This record gives sequence, C-alpha cells and structure tokens, in this order.
Amino acid sequence: MPGFGSADASGGHRQLDRIDRAILRLLQQDGRASIRSVAERVHVSRANAYARIARMVEDGVIRGFTARVNHERAGQGASAYITLKIVQNSWRTVRGQLLELPGIEHIALVSGEFDVIMLVHTVDNRALRELVLNRIQSIPEVLGTHTLLVFDETDRTPVLPD
Repeated sequence: MPGFGSADASGGHRQLDRIDRAILRLLQQDGRASIRSVAERVHVSRANAYARIARMVEDGVIRGFTARVNHERAGQGASAYITLKIVQNSWRTVRGQLLELPGIEHIALVSGEFDVIMLVHTVDNRALRELVLNRIQSIPEVLGTHTLLVFDETDRTPVLPD
C-alpha cells in the first residue's frame, strides 16, 4: 500500500494518505465511532482501519480522544482569552506553572505584542478574577495580563484536505 507505514525521505513523520485523512475526518466528527464503522465508511478491512488508527496514535497525529464540552452547561459560565507578557526565555517555566492552574483549556506561545494566549473556563467572573489576579499575576515571570471575556463561542471541527 503506497504511503502506508513508511517514513518520508528525511526519516521524519510518515505522510498521511487519502484513507488516513478520511479516517481522521470521521474520528473528528465522532470520536466514539467503532473500528467496524470507520472501516466500512472508508472501504478498508477492520484490521487495516485498526492498524492505521494505532499508527496515527503512535506517531502523535492523533493525540487522544475526548468529549467536546458545552462549558456553560457543565457549570463553567465564564470564559475568557487571557494574553500574557512574560520574561524573555521563561516560556517553559511559565507553561509549567500555568498547567497547574484550574480551568485552562489551551495555552499557546505566540508572536506579536504579547507572548502567550490562553483560553480559560471558570465557574463565574469571581473565579475568573481570582484566577487572573491572584494566581496568574503572582507568577514571577508574568509581566502583564490582558483579559478578553468571551460572550459567545462556537467550536468548529477543522476540515482536513483530501
């Protein structure tokens, strides 16, 4: 099978073929889909679908399987993006400390006028204020924060090319 299970010329990550991408699209839509269902929908055997999924997990293409949560219905009524300015070369230290805090869903080191952007969910604005003012701003390497409240949000499943 061309493209299946082979490393690229540089010895790096294996290329995804059309069937791999079809499997990924299906799993993005329904992470609970059975191997049998996935195999039928992409027209391969169950063993082939299982091997492909296992390889993509092993290669880190699939980082895990998770539920998409409606945070408001789950009791987390306040959401915000928080930007940080941090001490130069302190990313790894700051990231480690941020990962210990509750409610942080996504953390990214970015370019531009700030250094870090995070998506956070908390029970309410009081908990958000506690998180920002007492927890995040107390990290010595954090030079400043800016909080952007989220009034409404929509998740979109990324579409992979064929």
